[in-house]
Amino acid sequence: MSEHTDPCLKVSIIPRGVGALGYAQYLPKERFLFSTQQLQDRMCMTLGGRVAEEVFFGEITTGAQDDLQKVTKMAFEVCANYGMNPDIGPISFGNREQQNEGLQKPFSEATAQALDLAVKKMVTDAHARTTELLTKHKAEVEKVAQLLLEKEVISREDMRALLGKRPFENQDEMDEYIEQQLDGKKKVIDGETSAPVMAVKGTEVKQLEI
Repeated sequence: MSEHTDPCLKVSIIPRGVGALGYAQYLPKERFLFSTQQLQDRMCMTLGGRVAEEVFFGEITTGAQDDLQKVTKMAFEVCANYGMNPDIGPISFGNREQQNEGLQKPFSEATAQALDLAVKKMVTDAHARTTELLTKHKAEVEKVAQLLLEKEVISREDMRALLGKRPFENQDEMDEYIEQQLDGKKKVIDGETSAPVMAVKGTEVKQLEI
């Protein structure tokens, strides 16, 4: 649903431990630089679980605590460290770990309030965008949920067969690999259905065309 998110390899609803009722496994690309759009897409991906609770169940749980912490940290880094927020400007105050090492924050109270507002706005905008995406693609999400209930664990190839190709021009290596695998399976199936079937009746051999 988002162009710049990491490829999803596997999704499972089998519980792992006490706090995890399932997991999604991703394949991060080897990347050293991130654009604003890429970071925003990552935030939307991370908020997917919380927003899904709101859209499909109408109530929220404590299950998204870790995701919310990740999103808040990401938004703070964008605003306070990367200099990518238009309201704060091209200024870097260091990350939270560096700030905690000092006895005093490297910015004023007014700047701290501006950072709070900028971080909140960024997270709120990502939440609204995620809600819009999941509402728009609600039918597709329900298909994935039904397949998960049936199989408990699904792969990226399963999702590709269920939902079709991703609607973006740029494909990664895994997309290309899956396309080759599906094309190969289709050729095998087509070859099996078009091959003649031999039937033996007594000593007479007949060829049945299908």
